Amino acid sequence: MRIVFVTCPPEAGGKLLRSLVEERLVAGGNVLPGVRSIYRWREQICDEPEEVLLMETAPDRVAALMVRIEQLHPYEVPKIVCLSPDETLPAYLAWVRAETR
Repeated sequence: MRIVFVTCPPEAGGKLLRSLVEERLVAGGNVLPGVRSIYRWREQICDEPEEVLLMETAPDRVAALMVRIEQLHPYEVPKIVCLSPDETLPAYLAWVRAETR
């Protein structure tokens, strides 16, 4: 299983996550509102509200998922970080695999 971490503008995360679930690119995920991001972009320091998406997918769906996030995401360069958990409940892993087929 892979956990995919994405940031997006406030109120955009739910729509993005729903699309990805409908397309079976992710089994599910969480929208964490109320995040504050501070970063440098085009020689400016930005301080912006954002949402975080934490989504679960199968390893063989990551490449297609990244392409689709880039297509749907409003940012020019979205943050897409893929993490590999060391341990996962086997039943949960089976659910993720089944839901991304």
